[in-house]
Amino acid sequence: MSASCHCNKESTSKVTKALPEELSKEFEDPNHPANLICELCRLFYDNNWVTGTGGGISIRDVDGPNPDLVYIAPSGVQKERIQPWEMFVVELPDEKILRTPNECPPELTKSYKYKPSACTPLFMSCYTLRDAGACIHTHSQSAVMITLLCENQDVFEISHIEQIKAMPKLQYNETTGKVEKIGSMEYYDKLVIPIIENTPHEEDLTDSLQEAIKNYPGTSAVLVRRHGIYVWGETVWKAKVYNEALDYLLELAVKMKLAGIPTVKAETV
Repeated sequence: MSASCHCNKESTSKVTKALPEELSKEFEDPNHPANLICELCRLFYDNNWVTGTGGGISIRDVDGPNPDLVYIAPSGVQKERIQPWEMFVVELPDEKILRTPNECPPELTKSYKYKPSACTPLFMSCYTLRDAGACIHTHSQSAVMITLLCENQDVFEISHIEQIKAMPKLQYNETTGKVEKIGSMEYYDKLVIPIIENTPHEEDLTDSLQEAIKNYPGTSAVLVRRHGIYVWGETVWKAKVYNEALDYLLELAVKMKLAGIPTVKAETV
């Protein structure tokens, strides 16, 4: 089921008129990162991944004039109702905040004080350590459930499932010092996703997330126990594909474990 419209033409027109001319022109492009965040937030809300203001999305403007600009959905807002002007804009590598929605006219903000997403330092870690083009954080129930079923494990593993082929095959390049995509995973490959422990405050996950990213060069995601998952990709559309493929695999893995089926197929001699 597709996301329903959360605004009408009249309210949209009022918002457009209230926006500064520079922002109105900037958001004319439907593929602008801020517009794509709104689109994906509504889609992910319908999938129960970003309900109750939870979760978040950030996109780096890899195709824009400044590929170091990162657009991030704010904290504590209903993701299915978010508007493009509500984004925080951060510039890499210094992670300087260039623009906040609090700078918009009061007709738009309604005196609400926007706060940067608590996910911001974790998103930045994915950009700086993996040169990502987008990073998605969801509170997927399948992601949470699999970490409970893997309670005494620090990784989730699955193999011999067709959907694994949607994930990238990554390898550390000693010459460039970067993790690079060398193809796609095969049906028989074993997908390994690290699991880190949750903390009372999201930003406190930063160190353990960075450690997991460094220790598992083949991963495109990190699970957070009893919390959710972070997924990144070289572009926003790749990140979307990886996130969808992983959620499918996690949901399937939950069912496999509850049915007593190993998620990693034993090798036959």
